[in-house]
Amino acid sequence: MNRFITLVLLFWGMTLNVVAREGYHITLKMSGVKDSMVYLVHYYGKPLPTIYKRDSARLDKKGVAVFDSKDPEFIGGIYMMLLSDHKTYFELLLDKGDDITVTAEVEKLPQGLTFKNSPENEHFLEYVTFLKDYSQRQQGLQKEYTNAKTAEDTAAIRKRASAASKELTKYRREQAQKYPGTLLAAIFSALQVPQVPEGEHFLADGKTKDSSFAYNYYKGHYWDNYNLQDDRLIHTPIFDAKLEEYINKLVLPWPDSMIKECNMLLSKARGTKETFKYTLWWLTKNAEGSKIMGMDEVFVYLVENYYMKGDASWLSSEELNKYIDRAMKIAPNVIGNLAPEIKLPDLASGKEESLHGVKAKYTLLVFYAPTCGHCREEMPKLDSLYRASLKDKGVRIYSVSTEGDEAAAKDFVKRYKLDAWETTWDPEHVGDWRSKYDVYSTPTIYLLDERKIIKGKRLDHETVGSLVEMLEKKKG
Repeated sequence: MNRFITLVLLFWGMTLNVVAREGYHITLKMSGVKDSMVYLVHYYGKPLPTIYKRDSARLDKKGVAVFDSKDPEFIGGIYMMLLSDHKTYFELLLDKGDDITVTAEVEKLPQGLTFKNSPENEHFLEYVTFLKDYSQRQQGLQKEYTNAKTAEDTAAIRKRASAASKELTKYRREQAQKYPGTLLAAIFSALQVPQVPEGEHFLADGKTKDSSFAYNYYKGHYWDNYNLQDDRLIHTPIFDAKLEEYINKLVLPWPDSMIKECNMLLSKARGTKETFKYTLWWLTKNAEGSKIMGMDEVFVYLVENYYMKGDASWLSSEELNKYIDRAMKIAPNVIGNLAPEIKLPDLASGKEESLHGVKAKYTLLVFYAPTCGHCREEMPKLDSLYRASLKDKGVRIYSVSTEGDEAAAKDFVKRYKLDAWETTWDPEHVGDWRSKYDVYSTPTIYLLDERKIIKGKRLDHETVGSLVEMLEKKKG
């Protein structure tokens, strides 16, 4: 019986120990400041100045503050101790269950730090020291580069800079291998970039040089060392920059390519809380705000396949509906879809004119407002292009005056000599063109082919010409 009780107590003690390791406990001892607030803050995907408050405590008369949390949802990462002046701070690594003591000398920050019960932060301090020396050397090389007088000098400086960069990469790689499984190792691994093998590379025939090898290798190995299942990396300033480089610099700016890569990243992050959330938010925001034609299709895809299927559980019903409403407005007019029909009265005859009734190889659908300053600049340029080249390529223009009375619309057409266009207006706003074509600003210009399939949107007089030319080459 006594043995049974002992085992029960032992098991209970182990359970208590596991529970006790939730959250964190930090004792901060600072010299040079007292009786003042200090804040525990963290990164969230982005570098400074984007930081978020996690906790706060008051330094007592002896300069001691205690941060204590038993939050089971706490996630480790790179945190900061930020003083009340909101300028003075130092970084530290913090992981789930840490119980550490930090001693800091304010006048020496970010140096003058010592850690008790945290070997990982000691290694982090070693890295900070290394990085400071590396930065000073790089600044020296930059000065030499600016003052270089010959090509030979420039080449020599670049060689030394490259060697220093390789030294930094080697340091991080060796530290990651030396302390496997630690937060520091995860951070160093995440910072690694693919090292493209040197030398010549050939296609499968063994004779033709592979001019795309470096790009394909770099892109193909880009995420090798970043663990998208480690939520702690969200609380570092690394992830946002990696997404930006990969999605906007390495992925081809075509909807199909973007959708494929979005799915890849989200599948790697699925099952995590913060990484999946940040990835989906970032990809959606990037697609919605992109100036590249066709990226709205990516936005609609993400909303339909993730938000509308319950993957954005952190959003309120109101927030979720905003995404869905926006996607529903865009969905009918993404590139490749049949342009929604609109029928509006002609300004000259008053007769109803059908968009789908326009017989042309290409139709430019133009929404403008007589009071719009940008329209006053853009419409004459578009008309000049139309008369000079577009008309001969089989283009016709179907325009819609989006606001103002009939007199204002007619005056605009007369003033800018747009009599060669099909000019319509909608005095009662009954045509539903605003929702069908997501017209929230003017001018808004679409290009349709002979079957009224949308081939381009959000165009201007410059991009219209180049797009028609590209479509003609494809047909040829």
